[in-house]
Amino acid sequence: MTTAARPLLDRVAGAPISWGVCEAPGWGHEIGPDRVLTEMHDLGLRATELGPTGYLGARVEDVAALLAAHDLRLIGGFLPVVLHAETLDVKEVTDAAATLAAAGAEVAVLAARSLDGSYDRKVRLDDHQWRVLAGNLATVASAVADLGLLPTLHPHVGTAVEDRDAVARLLEASDIALTLDTGHLLIGGTDPVELAKAVPDRIAHVHLKDVHAEVAERVRSGAGGFSYMDGVRAPLYAPLGEGDVDVAAVVGALEASGYQGWYVLEQDCALTGEPAAGQGPLGDVRTSVEFLAGLAR
Repeated sequence: MTTAARPLLDRVAGAPISWGVCEAPGWGHEIGPDRVLTEMHDLGLRATELGPTGYLGARVEDVAALLAAHDLRLIGGFLPVVLHAETLDVKEVTDAAATLAAAGAEVAVLAARSLDGSYDRKVRLDDHQWRVLAGNLATVASAVADLGLLPTLHPHVGTAVEDRDAVARLLEASDIALTLDTGHLLIGGTDPVELAKAVPDRIAHVHLKDVHAEVAERVRSGAGGFSYMDGVRAPLYAPLGEGDVDVAAVVGALEASGYQGWYVLEQDCALTGEPAAGQGPLGDVRTSVEFLAGLAR
């Protein structure tokens, strides 16, 4: 029996990073989870990614209770791992993944993080480090899959898989599924529409961002010491439909290929303080939800 396709809007989720909540050191002011989840729910979202470890609660039961109180389900979480180093703390990864699985998540979004966890420098690997990364990634992906989660790798600014060449090398070196992030791919020099059309069978999860191309180019070049964090504050990201990513073409290509995974609204922002009620990131996320509703129509 063929499973009926789920409508697009039933597969749209939120993420705490759209409210400025990030695992990177010194990112900015962190809005509390009750407000973030309330605003997600009020926008019509019914699912979210986890956010930084501990943000939604220290224990699995705390996370589950908080999500239930806001009528939200957990679909996945971001797990940055140093994959190019000889030593790999598999237990650290599996502990985090086990929390995701126990809280009902479906997807583990892995990233090949830098040694210090920041996103403000290039991570360039030699051939030996690529072999180490491929081996470690296979180990981590297997451990995550054993917990009942779908392992994916997220090309991401400031990680070992950032630019076009690194994405191509990853596709050759590993059979892991991808999290296609429209913003990070464009910043790294990969056309997300091209990738969505070229390897639809490798895409299992999607993060939707729109990007101001001029700011993205400044981040990519690093001219004058312009960092990723500088870009985020510029701002680098825009509500869907207001930047230079052809989000409609990405979604169209994926839907045409039969994609039935999640579209997670992710617009990285960094806050200097608590926004007034009804202000702050809420407006940008609302605009993005309305953009996707237009595509669905």
